[in-house]
Amino acid sequence: MEFHDPEKNTSLVSQASPEAVADSQAIAGQGPSTGNINRPHSPADVQSSDDGPTDAEHPDTEPDPEALTQTTSGPVYSVFTPGMKKWIITVVTFTSFISPMTANIYFPALNPIARDLGVSVTLINLTLTTYMIFQGIAPTLFGDFGDMAGRRPAFIIAVLIYIVANLGLALQNNYAALMVLRMVQSGGSSGTLALGYAVVADIATSSERGKYMGVVGAGINVGPSLSPVLGGILSQYLGWRAIFWFCFIFSCAVLVPYALTVPETCRPIVGNGSIKPTDWKNMTVIDWVRSRHTRRKQRKNGEQLDSSQDQADGTSEVRTKPKLRFPNPLRALAIAFDKGVGLIILYNSLLYLVFIISVATLSTQFKKIYHYNDLQIGLCYLPYGAGCFCAAIGQGYMLDWNYRRVARNIGFSIDKKRGDDLSKFPIEKARIMPLYFFVSVGLVAMILYGWILEMRTSVAAPLCLHFIIGLCITGSFGILNTLIVDLSPEAPATAVAANNFVRCEMGAAATAVIEIMIAAMGTGWCFTFLSLLPVVFMPILWAETKYGIQWREEKRVRRELKKAEKEVRDSEKRELKEQREIEKREIREQKESERVRPSG
Repeated sequence: MEFHDPEKNTSLVSQASPEAVADSQAIAGQGPSTGNINRPHSPADVQSSDDGPTDAEHPDTEPDPEALTQTTSGPVYSVFTPGMKKWIITVVTFTSFISPMTANIYFPALNPIARDLGVSVTLINLTLTTYMIFQGIAPTLFGDFGDMAGRRPAFIIAVLIYIVANLGLALQNNYAALMVLRMVQSGGSSGTLALGYAVVADIATSSERGKYMGVVGAGINVGPSLSPVLGGILSQYLGWRAIFWFCFIFSCAVLVPYALTVPETCRPIVGNGSIKPTDWKNMTVIDWVRSRHTRRKQRKNGEQLDSSQDQADGTSEVRTKPKLRFPNPLRALAIAFDKGVGLIILYNSLLYLVFIISVATLSTQFKKIYHYNDLQIGLCYLPYGAGCFCAAIGQGYMLDWNYRRVARNIGFSIDKKRGDDLSKFPIEKARIMPLYFFVSVGLVAMILYGWILEMRTSVAAPLCLHFIIGLCITGSFGILNTLIVDLSPEAPATAVAANNFVRCEMGAAATAVIEIMIAAMGTGWCFTFLSLLPVVFMPILWAETKYGIQWREEKRVRRELKKAEKEVRDSEKRELKEQREIEKREIREQKESERVRPSG
């Protein structure tokens, strides 16, 4: 499918294996998939898998690979219609908006909360640090749970926890309750972050993933800019408790359409969407009611209950329910230490550290320098939000365009229906190439921002730089998040959770010491020092581009060896169990014969 070399076609056809067929069936919903590629193989498309079309198909001319599409008979990557995909992404985007909104809607109200609860602003700032700590930990649990039990139960549980926490925060009257409930609130809200990107991986192929990731990223990245404005308005005119009542109402408004209409997308459970889940927790409320009505009608008419009624058109096979276990956060940490994905997570976390200090210090710095009130401080986040929105939407289309450009340059044909085999495609190069520009411009803007605050210039200058920071730094987040999902198709939610854990813990450490650093170094040197960290680690991007394919192949080999070893151990256990059963049966037969012999 990638490099045109007709001489290899014959040998390639002979490599079609039962494993490839099984992997194809898994994506269609006929068995568990063990491959780490983005597109399933099937016997019909093996000839176009790695080495391009045969001479018989294209005897004289080689068409533009960008215009090529696979015409194989294998299953499509996702059976959801474009309209349903857009609806799923829309609801998921609003759900993913919850966590960043909740983190930053709190900023303009720090001083009023400290005054009403009778504590210092420093203690209130500790609630920001603990919020970010749990914002990193919770997705490791919800990500693993979402990959295991499905996106729907993980989403719904996370939002329900968030709703209860907001209710408590709106009614509490002391600092201890504020601290504890903010941690619970963080745990519920941040659980939606990893799941949002995982849903994109479930329904979108790598060639179209950029635009969908951009839309979800828009909700995640615009939240930190719009929420302080909302927080400032609510705190200024209705009091700081109105902030938590707003979060309560918003989360309820998001949960209802999600529970009613958004289908399960987790591929281990519903495959490419052709399998309808049989477990109530993975059904939409509408599907569950319809299923109950159908079964009652069958019982009333004395008909035999048909399990195939729950399957799409009766053609998909029933998939066994996954075995549930307690979510293991160490799975996310294991991904963080993976050579390929781990380096991207590290670099993404360094950029996040730079980003969070600019957002977290805006409230205190602008109040000290420009003497703004809560509402004015909230409005100062708008330029940053405008930059975030432009970046989130624009970078998605840019990533898809660059993906097609790289594919065209290497002779790789794109299959938008069934997904692409990324085992030999330089996905790292396709994603990272645009990153250098965004990172360079964003870090220069961060350094200038620090020195402008040091010189106390007109407010127009830092606000303009905030737009550039929002455009470039958060645009870089979107690119790196897309690459993380591309590199982890077997567990995208867990991979995003690993990324979120590392960057949030680094961000929590930064927010805990940033005021001390500014007091000791000044804003100019402080922002310069922190902005140079991603520059020092920029060779990570070069290494990922150069060795990414090799690392992915090594990872695939390790996983297959581990799987083979597990199969051998399981086989030995089965043989041992069978041997013991035979021995027990022989002993029983011997005892029976001994009892019969004397009586004879």
